[in-house]
Amino acid sequence: MAKITFLGAAGTVTGSKYLVEAGGKRLLVDCGLFEGSKELEQRNWQNLSVDPASIDWLLLTHAHIDHTGYIPRIVRNGFRGPIYANAATIELCNLLLPDSAHLQEEDAQFIAKKGYSQHNPPLPFYTVAEAQAALRQFKEIPRAAPFTISPEFSVLPHDPGHILGSTWLELTITESDKQTLLVFSGDLGRYGQPILKDPEAPTRADYLLCEATYGDRDHPAGSVADALADVIGRTATRGGVVVIPAFAVDRTQQIMYFLRELEDQRRIPILPVYMDSPMAISVTDFYLRHREDHKPEFVKEEDSGDRDPLNVHEVHMMRTPDDSKKINAVNSPCIIVSASGMATGGRVLHHLAQRLPDSRNTVLLVGYQAQGTRGRALQDGAKTVTLFGQQVTVRADIATIGQLSAHAGKSELLRWLSGFQTAPKQTFMVHGEPPALNSLRDAIVSQHGWPVTIPAQLQSFEL
Repeated sequence: MAKITFLGAAGTVTGSKYLVEAGGKRLLVDCGLFEGSKELEQRNWQNLSVDPASIDWLLLTHAHIDHTGYIPRIVRNGFRGPIYANAATIELCNLLLPDSAHLQEEDAQFIAKKGYSQHNPPLPFYTVAEAQAALRQFKEIPRAAPFTISPEFSVLPHDPGHILGSTWLELTITESDKQTLLVFSGDLGRYGQPILKDPEAPTRADYLLCEATYGDRDHPAGSVADALADVIGRTATRGGVVVIPAFAVDRTQQIMYFLRELEDQRRIPILPVYMDSPMAISVTDFYLRHREDHKPEFVKEEDSGDRDPLNVHEVHMMRTPDDSKKINAVNSPCIIVSASGMATGGRVLHHLAQRLPDSRNTVLLVGYQAQGTRGRALQDGAKTVTLFGQQVTVRADIATIGQLSAHAGKSELLRWLSGFQTAPKQTFMVHGEPPALNSLRDAIVSQHGWPVTIPAQLQSFEL
């Protein structure tokens, strides 16, 4: 009998890994890193509960590291099968996975230099070479057409409106002439966003895995443009710098879109904008090239020829480390958009170390901040944060624009779920922290009367 085992994103947001078994074959859906608290990150160093060499295929919903970042490790440990993803996801992974490895190598080198590791020498979780080796196992599948993986598994991807190339999946399991439809929500996006299409509605599933990142709350109402204009205007007036920790994929592109809109409408001053993320620069090029994911209104803007909708009037693309260091000398109002979005690593840490002690400045959080991250600490009002082994005083203003999240809020999740014409036999709540999981479960039971389970880490269920 077919079964599913939850190897990640069970009771937590990160580490998505779902092992589906049927007919003696094993398919892993997503292969992400745990991120956030030390306890969660320690799970990455533990061996999988199954031998990676026994897994036949890997199928990805999208490119985010909490869904793909464990791939080089699983390949290093013996996985030799194909890794299926669409063209945009493969392009993004070609950036994200080596970058993830590079950051880990840099962190290990820095820790070794400072001597505050218990390990001698401290090692990266995987290397750039291992990430590049894993990328050779990627195989392209259609963006939105059926694809047969094996006699046991076939998949039909749908658009969830989350990031470029993201999908929710209909996985048909065939065993002993019996078919079972298993739906993976992946990460669901939002309705009415400026660049990407709205989430495509589902209709049926025997079993459903539904994400619950924001299962206990909706995003703030109100205009993103108004909130962004207010933060930038206030900070510029007092002579400060706006530092925006932004995910390189999707969030940076949305920020650039709104900044350009505000500049054209003369609602903010035209300030130097430093895009300090080589990855974000490349991803922005991908966003402009992969028009299959764009909503019609955005395509019309692109085709108008009047302007580049993802480019501000005075943008500086900071590709090299030396370029990044030059921003340190800027003491007049400007905007710095830099990764990572939760301030867990990357160049933004250097900008935070320099700008947080100055009360003229603003750190603007524009995405989900997982428990245990520096971004969450800042959001929760921390007076100091640890950066490069030193305690840094927080005097800068900390602002949040929750409307920019790439994740559906509670009412949007319920809107997507309302597309089902019949009740799934079982709904599994995943990819959420306990309050969000419990809240969305209760809402589904109340509104639909469906059976809902919140699986535990490593728990298995027969399908």
